[in-house]
Amino acid sequence: MAQNDTAQQGPETPQVYLITPPEFELESFPTQLSRVLDDVEIACLRLSLATKDEDKIARAADMIREEAHSRDIPLVIDSHFLLVEKLGLDGVHLLDGSRSVRYVRKEIGDDAVIGAYCGPSRHDGMNAGESGADYVALGPVGETTLGDGQMAETEAFEWWSQMIELPIVAEGAVNIAAVERLAPYTDFFAVGEEIWGKDDPSAALKALLAPLG
Repeated sequence: MAQNDTAQQGPETPQVYLITPPEFELESFPTQLSRVLDDVEIACLRLSLATKDEDKIARAADMIREEAHSRDIPLVIDSHFLLVEKLGLDGVHLLDGSRSVRYVRKEIGDDAVIGAYCGPSRHDGMNAGESGADYVALGPVGETTLGDGQMAETEAFEWWSQMIELPIVAEGAVNIAAVERLAPYTDFFAVGEEIWGKDDPSAALKALLAPLG
């Protein structure tokens, strides 16, 4: 997810950035994931586990990596940048905005992908980009009772698409209304827990993306 033609020319049809659930069964989830990856074109996959157990993360990463890399989909991991090289991953998604981007870039090198979630702050997103992030995620983009209730405004994405070449991701409480509203301005929609709780995650993802045509 380095800079691409989409970002340089302004977003065309946004791509899908898929996030794993925070917990899943190693025996069954790869099959479920495989179905989604086969049904919907995915630009990037993120391993986002709630556990801090390195062994569990490693075993999950091994299974998920096989599904992703067999389809030429890059796999990044939330926060744990020291595991990127060890687990054969493509990069890391940082959750603390721009604060650690510069340090992590020095630690994992120029070839690894670094993304930064910057909440609703366009300013923090710009700082993350200047510090070496390959993409910036702003959110949440739908209403949620989690966090402080602030949302990333449409205007932030519109401004970004006009002024900044760095790819932008819409993440957090993504719903059909958000997809409709932000499709002209964002490069990616990050989707995860919005679909995994459904009986058919693949169908749920397709329904969520329906406004994209």
